[in-house]
Amino acid sequence: MSIQDKDDERELEEEQPGPHDLESALFSKTLKDAAAIAPIVVDPATMLAEVVRLMRDNRRGCVLVASAGHLVGIFTERDVLMKIVGSPIDFGRTPVSDYMTPDPDTLPADSGVGYALNKMVVEGYRHIPLVDDQGWPTAVVSMRDLIEYVSGFYQQEVLNLPPDPRLRRSLSCL
Repeated sequence: MSIQDKDDERELEEEQPGPHDLESALFSKTLKDAAAIAPIVVDPATMLAEVVRLMRDNRRGCVLVASAGHLVGIFTERDVLMKIVGSPIDFGRTPVSDYMTPDPDTLPADSGVGYALNKMVVEGYRHIPLVDDQGWPTAVVSMRDLIEYVSGFYQQEVLNLPPDPRLRRSLSCL
């Protein structure tokens, strides 16, 4: 292999991080570095109509509910589907506190990406609030955020997948 080939290979490795880089990032990168976004925070008395509007307008899967300076609940798309749909609820007169998940599990923003991913998979969470030392919500990390972060380590492979998964099988048979 020529010196130029080795240089090209090294540049390609640097441009396309792979499993080793991912493993390192899972244990060394924190959520604030990788995937956290600013939360939408509402008061427990906020009406469901306003909460759902905020979620829709901001394209968010959850809102955090805070009172007296700390997180008291989380309201998610899953709460809408599992607790509200099909019920005769007046969205304009029902506070989010009636349907939020109280006292959700949280993480500090300096938690490792791998730790958060593990917690979300094991516990079945789609969103985890990040809080400061006083319990005030500072960010939210979603499973989608983490999937996008991890897929960034395989960007070329993911972007170059065939548009139909059956194409790969049929091409490999040739």
